[in-house]
Amino acid sequence: MPITTIAQEFSSTGSVTDVRTLGNGNINDTFLVTDEAGDRFVLQRINTQVFRHPQWVMENMKIVTEHIYTKLQASKLQDDRVERRWETPRVILTNSGADHFVDETNSFWRAISFIDQAETIDRIEDPSHAIEVGIALGIFHGLVGDISAATLHDTLEGFHITPVYLKQYHDVLFNSRLQQTPEIDRCLQWVSDRTSFVTLLEDAKRSGKLMLRIMHGDPKVNNVMFDSMTHQAISMVDLDTVKPGLIHYDIGDCLRSGCNVMGEDAKNWEAVQFDIGLCETILQGYLPQVKGLLTNFDYDFIYDSIRLITFELGLRFLTDYLAGNTYFKVNHPSHNLARAMVQFQLMESLEHQEDKVRKIVEGHKKNNLNNV
Repeated sequence: MPITTIAQEFSSTGSVTDVRTLGNGNINDTFLVTDEAGDRFVLQRINTQVFRHPQWVMENMKIVTEHIYTKLQASKLQDDRVERRWETPRVILTNSGADHFVDETNSFWRAISFIDQAETIDRIEDPSHAIEVGIALGIFHGLVGDISAATLHDTLEGFHITPVYLKQYHDVLFNSRLQQTPEIDRCLQWVSDRTSFVTLLEDAKRSGKLMLRIMHGDPKVNNVMFDSMTHQAISMVDLDTVKPGLIHYDIGDCLRSGCNVMGEDAKNWEAVQFDIGLCETILQGYLPQVKGLLTNFDYDFIYDSIRLITFELGLRFLTDYLAGNTYFKVNHPSHNLARAMVQFQLMESLEHQEDKVRKIVEGHKKNNLNNV
């Protein structure tokens, strides 16, 4: 079935004039559609190998985006002073009223609204980006903080559950024919030295110190949209991974990705550093947005969340390398090994600055909890 025919299923005019590839995502196929009225929307083919229950993804997305939209509309009605533009992508129904379309090849398609006059960035280049990324995640968590986690599906079971990844690593390691190299030996040592803390957040959840909330699941920099004129953050997009979970995985992942200015594919892994200045700036943007949401314990586990999620990603890269590069896309056979070393070096740099991170968080904790 031609893609224009699929797009027409979601077009209010029934006529599509242009369909072009949008972005460079690694999971879903994404297109920008223009209809004869000049209106644009985003059309996506969901990767059902990753998202085994795509209908659950849609149900989660509808609950979250409609909740945010309703709160934004109520806020505008109550206060004419709009301090910041904030938008949420919304699900577009088919002409028959469904939230998706399945074609003759059994591909699962959905459409969402296009956020105009906005752009994304691939990495934080200055403090103004850093504070806006923090503000964006804080606004998102604040807007969905009153949604019961029980109302959403767990669309990716085991996602960001570090003990699960550690078990996968041990299983692959046991069955792999390991070629000893200095790089592999170093990675194996990095992992073996830190296995004792992998259950930290899950233990805190079981003990009641941390609670299930709604998490974004993938709060990297290029999932924040910036207004093209004001350069302020205006939306968190890519909501396929929204699910019940610990928002600490979001906080940690945001800081992990944002504070590595050399990026995940840094050529010189030994030069990778956790940028404490960017960390402070991101938290300066994030924490004031959620001061009525976070508890004492939430603040106490922020450093641990950054360390754990960085370890987790390094572990996943290393596991995939040992398994023969079956999950992550690679440019060369040792790509995942190189990625793992970047993450482990970033983690080690963070560990050397633990006191600084905890001091930054403690300052916000005292200020925010005293002024709630």
